[in-house]
Amino acid sequence: MMATGSQLTSANPSSASSPLRISKRVTIIGAGSWGTALALVAARNGHMVNLWAREPEVAESIQDRRRNLYYLPEFELPSEVTATTSLAEALTGIDFCLLVVPSHAMREVVQQMRPHLNPETVLITATKGIENGTLMRMSELLVDVLGAGVEPHIAVLSGPSFAAEVAKGDPTAIVAASTHIGPAERVQREFSSHVFRIYTNTDVVGVELGGALKNVVAIATGVVRGLGFGANSEAAIITRGLAEVTRLAVASGARVQTMAGLAGLGDLVLTCTGALSRNRYVGVELGRGRKLQDILEGMREVAEGVRTTKAIYELGRRMNIDMPITASIHALLYEDKPALEAASELMDRPLKQEIA
Repeated sequence: MMATGSQLTSANPSSASSPLRISKRVTIIGAGSWGTALALVAARNGHMVNLWAREPEVAESIQDRRRNLYYLPEFELPSEVTATTSLAEALTGIDFCLLVVPSHAMREVVQQMRPHLNPETVLITATKGIENGTLMRMSELLVDVLGAGVEPHIAVLSGPSFAAEVAKGDPTAIVAASTHIGPAERVQREFSSHVFRIYTNTDVVGVELGGALKNVVAIATGVVRGLGFGANSEAAIITRGLAEVTRLAVASGARVQTMAGLAGLGDLVLTCTGALSRNRYVGVELGRGRKLQDILEGMREVAEGVRTTKAIYELGRRMNIDMPITASIHALLYEDKPALEAASELMDRPLKQEIA
């Protein structure tokens, strides 16, 4: 059970200059690496945190061992963090609910949450993906399941942030977006610290699409590295990937400035170049000739870009947006096109102006 009551606490115990804040009750739906890292962020800010885990063994390891032995086992969890497998228990009397489940499981989980949700709870989506079939962003999915009345209470959290580095306390900057600025400002106020800086934004479309599309580009960047190509090739994929992400996002109603910020360029660079990137890892292994199914079977956590590629490919076609990198990765993942052939097609496209 979560602890009850409120207490006055500093934003970070190690920072005497941090502003005082009232302890809030926070539930995190999804106890993978990112959910566990966000639990540490919230607990370090003095909040009482309950992690909901689908797997009983994950909840038991947190309760009994004070560590998530299946995800980020190297980090001890403070007493402010508890765990449960009961959604009813997790969602009772809370101020904030962070959703950190894979995009393909989001609809099912939110449907199960619906009877237990307080309509005033701030819902924060921290999942970077697009739902296949509906092609909905995660905030759209929440409105679809919970009704239009929930929209003013939704915030989106995205930006360059590897879970292990956040858990370690490495300085990190991300963005919270909401169409009504209030939820984003509350997230900024309650979860920021001297090592975890949150900026606000009202461009929910741009923040969500930037977070989803960068995973597709990261797979492509991994492929060229797995094929044995060097930094020139990676830089080309990242740069043209940003152009592709921007085209789709702006056509969907996003602001071009968002794509140059943390949720756009920042997350793209991190995911395409960082050794901790699961999507880049999938691409590297594909470039080396391994089969997708074999790669995924060896991974405990989800590489969102694999499923998102299908959704983004369909969205681009629906909107008639030129997306050659996405098309090549879609062919590689779902049409059995060899990695070298998929990469070569990108270089063999007709020559054109860079900015048109």
